[in-house]
Amino acid sequence: MDKVLQVTFRVFHALLLLGAPNWTGATEDGDSISRDSDSVGEGGKDWPTVYVTTILEDPYVMARGTELEGYCIDLLEKLSRMVHFKYKVGVVKDGKYGALSPNGNWSGMIGEVVGKEADLAVAPLTITSVREDVVDFTQPFLHTGIGILLEKDSALEEASLFHFLTPFSKETWAGIFVAYLFSSLCLFLAARMSPREWDGNEEVCFTFLNSLWFGVGAFTLQGAVPRPKSLSVRLITAIWWLFSIVLLTAYIAGFSFVLESGSEQLSIQTFEDLVKQRQLEFGTMEGSSTLLYFKNSKNPIQQMVYESMNKKKDTVLVKNYQEAIQRVLDSNYAFIGESISQDLAVARHCNLVRSPEVLGARGFGLATQKGSPWTNKLSVAILKLGESGELDYLRSKWWESSCSQEDHDKWSPLKPQALGGIFLILALGLALGMIIAVVELSKKSRHTAEQEKKSCCAVFTKELSQRFQPRKAKPQESAGK
Repeated sequence: MDKVLQVTFRVFHALLLLGAPNWTGATEDGDSISRDSDSVGEGGKDWPTVYVTTILEDPYVMARGTELEGYCIDLLEKLSRMVHFKYKVGVVKDGKYGALSPNGNWSGMIGEVVGKEADLAVAPLTITSVREDVVDFTQPFLHTGIGILLEKDSALEEASLFHFLTPFSKETWAGIFVAYLFSSLCLFLAARMSPREWDGNEEVCFTFLNSLWFGVGAFTLQGAVPRPKSLSVRLITAIWWLFSIVLLTAYIAGFSFVLESGSEQLSIQTFEDLVKQRQLEFGTMEGSSTLLYFKNSKNPIQQMVYESMNKKKDTVLVKNYQEAIQRVLDSNYAFIGESISQDLAVARHCNLVRSPEVLGARGFGLATQKGSPWTNKLSVAILKLGESGELDYLRSKWWESSCSQEDHDKWSPLKPQALGGIFLILALGLALGMIIAVVELSKKSRHTAEQEKKSCCAVFTKELSQRFQPRKAKPQESAGK
């Protein structure tokens, strides 16, 4: 009978151990990953021990051998010293943040806090109303939103042939052209009405064509003839020169900024752009608050985003952030997630970019059990850390990257597409000039042929040969002469 009781007791004890929280966290190759305040010499002897659940996500919590480090670990250390508690940290067993299943149970870190397997969840855990019903959240230690993470090559649209027109809008270019024509017309009219300008000689006066050419010369800062003599024409000329200088300065400044900021623009600026395009698949993390946000949204565009993701949920939803980043890097995929985590990915991977639009301002908070006495103490401590600048220091420490600075200092040659339009205009102008030259020579050849009663083609060929034949050297005179 005693043996039976002993066996029963051992089986019961083994079952309790199997059901107990795994505070050594996940196991990889037999090495446990954990964090204990006692192991790093923190905490007073009489301080209570708090069991903490977390999740591996760079840079919040990362595994270094069998130890944990990261933004959240540093935050936990500071909070333990301020609020006076010791802690034991374990990685969440199912690797999830926490979502409500159809049977009413919670998964992930929220599930461990609700099931009292953990006293505290320290992770980039988004504060939502659904989670707030079952756990208590502290004041947010980080603020974020929902953004779109893209791969540059797939998200950037190439510069057009007429990229050199970018510094001014279409309306501005139209206004410049109208101002040019109107100023040339005023110059022509003023010159015709002024006695000092008009002497009947069409070659030296301001004809309308000469006025147009004069305006172009002002734009190129070269000047042109004829030169103005009367006060009225000089006044119009001075005003046009001033206009040209200001306009040219504004164009050079604007075009320099365009070149420095990059000759390519994001093709996906907003979530509406993301829904309308067909080149990229897009998704988010399964069971995340981001997915829930789009599911509950009443905005038509956001509803379309959710419907698209839900329709392809087997292929576009990812399990963790690392998988999301890798998929963005390797395929035509856009990831929708927390903007602050996307900023880190952009800093670590120079070929990633985040779209400008950010939705749903929210915060990351620590989750405690409902009615826990730790909630208010931790909230006050987090506010103090924010006021003292400690939270900003932690962010700069773990988000630090030289990628952005390297990209800013790195020079890259201007791509042909950016100035392709101006080269096209040059080619058309050269071709048009050659055609006009041929027409002028043809007219002269026709006139000569009529006078000499010869074939026009023969005269044209003779004129060409005379213009392009090499010059003959003059025969040297003999020394005797």
